Amino acid sequence: MTPEYDLERFVSAQEGMYDDVLEELRRGRKSGHWIWFIFPQIAGLGQSAMSQRYALRSLEEARAYLAHPVLGARLRECAELVLEAGERAGGSAEEIFGSLDAKKVRSSMTLFRLAAPDEPVFGRLLDRFYGGAMDEATLGILGIR
Repeated sequence: MTPEYDLERFVSAQEGMYDDVLEELRRGRKSGHWIWFIFPQIAGLGQSAMSQRYALRSLEEARAYLAHPVLGARLRECAELVLEAGERAGGSAEEIFGSLDAKKVRSSMTLFRLAAPDEPVFGRLLDRFYGGAMDEATLGILGIR
């Protein structure tokens, strides 16, 4: 664990509601307010206090998030559940998350695909819901485009 990244803010936010997150993803319809700390994005995208609090500052922090024994496993689990929901219902990311949160998921998956290119789940989610296209704003912030 890397204390300089304060990853415990995510663990604390997820505590007590992670089971609800799983249930919503299994249903294929997000209804709660948890997107920021389940599918974090790169800093610089969101303007809300929640977006800023739960933004990751770099690819290195995203790698630390993935390496965290709780957070990494949960992110992978949630990404798999989104894929399963899409396969089951044949729905779009917008149908599962709503249009605004579908954009956040795309940027989150872009960040984690870049942070861990050998982990297939993030690329599979981008392929399934976004035609394989990564989020341009995330790429821009990271200096990739």
